[in-house]
Amino acid sequence: MLDLIIFGLHFFFCFLISIAIWCRPKDVDLHSSSTGGEIEPAGFIFVGKEEDIKKSQRLTAKINGREIVVFYHKGKFHALDSRCYHEGGPLCQGEIEDIDGQACIVCPWHKFKITLETGEGLYEGINPLEPSPTPKWQSKGVKQRIHKITTDNGNVYVSPPDLSVNFDSDYFADKYKNGGELSMEKQSHSEDIE
Repeated sequence: MLDLIIFGLHFFFCFLISIAIWCRPKDVDLHSSSTGGEIEPAGFIFVGKEEDIKKSQRLTAKINGREIVVFYHKGKFHALDSRCYHEGGPLCQGEIEDIDGQACIVCPWHKFKITLETGEGLYEGINPLEPSPTPKWQSKGVKQRIHKITTDNGNVYVSPPDLSVNFDSDYFADKYKNGGELSMEKQSHSEDIE
């Protein structure tokens, strides 16, 4: 009888785990660098399988409570803070556009454009001193924290951030550190109620 109860509990927990995986297949919550015995590159943390990220084109993950987003675009992986430096918009929901020869994520909230390669904020501006000013893409400087990324044996790894250097996106990374997407969903729901 006890074996039957243990089997039932095991089945029930496996069922709950499969539901949790099905509801959030692209989200990974990593609080440590353990991957179940696989050897990781020194200082890097496992975030997912190459084939899975290539298929979904993006993955959100938490590393020590900090939410990041990994994109796969035109044969390259990119990792950056998942919250836009401007007002914390969810970059994981943004579209990737080619702007002036650079792959950029466009924040879904306010359309801020951030290069995937460097984290620079881009804007279209004019030089009023030119005789016929025409809009040109310009850099605001590096605003979004970029995370070092590497692949090894079909796995994707991200380096924890070097917090000795500050970026504008750090404010929102800290603000949403423990809530991430859940905080955004709660905020969105509370705005609907008002």
